[in-house]
Amino acid sequence: MKRCVIVGGAPIERYDRIKAYLCEDDYLIFCDCGLRHAEALGVKPDLIVGDFDSHARPETDTETIVLPTVKDDTDSVHALKEAISRGCTDFLLIGMTGRRLDHTLGNIYMLVYIYENGLNALMVDDYSEISLVGSSPVEIDDSLPFFSLINITGKAKGIYIENAKYPLDNAEIRYDYQYGVSNEVLPGKLARVRVEDGLLLLIRDFEA
Repeated sequence: MKRCVIVGGAPIERYDRIKAYLCEDDYLIFCDCGLRHAEALGVKPDLIVGDFDSHARPETDTETIVLPTVKDDTDSVHALKEAISRGCTDFLLIGMTGRRLDHTLGNIYMLVYIYENGLNALMVDDYSEISLVGSSPVEIDDSLPFFSLINITGKAKGIYIENAKYPLDNAEIRYDYQYGVSNEVLPGKLARVRVEDGLLLLIRDFEA
C-alpha cells in the first residue's frame, strides 16, 4: 500500500522543507482548509475530507467525503480512520501544528492512535520532525542532532539513551517533570533511544 500523506490546515511557511518529504506515489488526503496548501506543495489530492467550515467545498471530480459540522472526530482524525480502513499502514502528517494549541495537541495524539494500531507515522512541520518511541529502539543520526523526549501518555519507564550528550540508563520521565527536553546526538555518532514501558514523543529540531 502507498504511504498516506494527510494534510491539515495549520500554517506552513517552509514549503520547500515540507516538499522534500513527499514522494511521487504518495496517497494524498487533504482535510478541509488544508486544501490551501495544495498549490504550494505542487500536488493534487486523491481524497478530500472535511465539513468545510473553514474552506469552501471545492467543485471537483476528486473523491470528497463531506462531514457534518457536529461530530466527535476532527476532520484530520476522520481522514486518518478512513485511510486505515483503506489499508494504509504508513503515514506522513503535515499541516498539523500551529496557532491553535487545541488542534495541535489533538493532532499530535493522532501519532499515539497510529502507534497503538501497530502502524507507522511521522509528523513534520516548519521546525521539526515529530514521532514516537516505544520498546523498539529508534536510532537518531547527527543530521538533525537536537532532539527532545516528552512523556505524553502518563507512563515512561525503562528509558535508555545512548550516544547523546545526556544519556539515560533505565530512567523514568514523569509527565509532571519533563527533563528530557533539548538533548543532542554526539558528533559522528548514532544515538539510540528505547522505552521499555510506555511511550515518548520524539521531537527532532531542524535548528538548535
